[in-house]
Amino acid sequence: MRIHFHVHGRVQGVGFRWFTLQAARDLDLAGWARNEPDGSVSGQVEGDLGRLDLFREQLAQGPPFARVSRLDWGAVDGGQSLPHPFEIQR
Repeated sequence: MRIHFHVHGRVQGVGFRWFTLQAARDLDLAGWARNEPDGSVSGQVEGDLGRLDLFREQLAQGPPFARVSRLDWGAVDGGQSLPHPFEIQR
C-alpha cells in the first residue's frame, strides 16, 4: 500500500525529516520525505498495513522538539517505484 502524508505544525528545523527517515528505515518502508515552502513536511511511503500504521503513529508524535498540529494521510495509486531504503529529498 502506498500513502501520501503531509505533516503540519512546527516540523522544520527540529529534525523531523531525519526522524521520519529513521522511523521508516526501522520499519523497512520505502519512500521519501521533503520540506515544503509553507513550513510543512510531505512525502510518500509504501509498505504493509501494519508497519504503515506504526509509522503513522510515529509521525503524529514527531521528535521531541516538533509540534504536529495536523497529519494528512491518504492512499495514492502506485506509479514509479519509491526509493528503498527511505530517503530525504531536497
